[in-house]
Amino acid sequence: MAPSALADIYPIPARHYSKSSTVVASVLHGPRDLRLETRTISDPGPNELQIAIKATGICGSDCSYFNKFRNGDLCAVEPLSLGHESAGVVVAIGQNVAGYQIGERVALEVGVPCDNCRSCQRGRYNLCPQMRFRSSAKSVPHFQGTLQERINHPAKWCHKLPSHVSMESAALLEPLSVAIHATRKAQIEQGDTALVFGAGTVGLLTAAMAKLSGATTVVIADIDYGRINYALSNGFAHKGYIVTPRKNANETAEKLAIAKELAADVMQIASLNDIDFEGVDVTFDCTGKEICMQAGLYATRPGGKLVMVGMGTPIQTLPMSASHLKEVDIIGIFRYANTYPTGIKIISAGVLPSLDNMITHRFKGLAAVKEAFEHAGKTVDKDGNLVLKVLVEM
Repeated sequence: MAPSALADIYPIPARHYSKSSTVVASVLHGPRDLRLETRTISDPGPNELQIAIKATGICGSDCSYFNKFRNGDLCAVEPLSLGHESAGVVVAIGQNVAGYQIGERVALEVGVPCDNCRSCQRGRYNLCPQMRFRSSAKSVPHFQGTLQERINHPAKWCHKLPSHVSMESAALLEPLSVAIHATRKAQIEQGDTALVFGAGTVGLLTAAMAKLSGATTVVIADIDYGRINYALSNGFAHKGYIVTPRKNANETAEKLAIAKELAADVMQIASLNDIDFEGVDVTFDCTGKEICMQAGLYATRPGGKLVMVGMGTPIQTLPMSASHLKEVDIIGIFRYANTYPTGIKIISAGVLPSLDNMITHRFKGLAAVKEAFEHAGKTVDKDGNLVLKVLVEM
């Protein structure tokens, strides 16, 4: 929709509202306890924009909060609005903000750091100890998410969108940023072979970014046939591997043996029949599963890298000798930093597979949020169709 049309929807002649108003928000009070509530919203602060949220993608961490009221070690202690993969329209402007107009479309970078600590000063603001991240329970009071009609957000962390970039693609800039950050840390070189465990949204985008970064063979592995088929049919990866269920094992030696088998199978696909193949140059684990980390260490060549992308099993038993003896670097990443401008350029240039097509299910309005979460926790819907990315449209 053109900015002029948006101005008709939001006829706001001034830079900001003259008084507080109310918004409707989707609020989680406990496991699967979502409620629609009316909240008061003030004028945007001097350095803020007020954004009418138009599109929010449902993330795995959101699903964890929805189902358990916690995400890993982070337990919510008060009502929380979810949602952090978002884009919207500027409807009010703080008095100190320059360069924005009512009706402009923006993608929201929803982590707000302190800007003063050592990490922030070195450009690694994703590691800021005072970071407030929307829809996360890490900080108290919780920083409320974007599943509400409007929010006030620092203008610094609102990124203007080109006219031809859709709101849906803009919402997916958040998981794309994770993929950009991961592939930057991996320092992929032209001609490299990359392996990606996990073909969810982040795994698919990581595979696509590995290709864009110069990897000439990208193998993606997942337990779901539909997701592997989607990855290959839409050009996210060159090769795919469907992980078949392995027997349950209790002893560490048995678990490592199973991981070695998985690594050998994936390496055979990645080798392209090269008899001198020693392993992939870089492995991205986008699952957080122990077996994938184990298999990743076995499948990575001497001198290669294993990048931890997925946040999953907090304590893992890893064959560290496979890292020591082969000098495999194990690299952890946490969210992203300095990625949104790059992501917007990449989407704008059309060099990735369509992000709009990754959205398999769309739900309209906050009243449909619970149904959206019911779908987001599945790999197929009731009709047997692939569930990949679920989006709430406002």
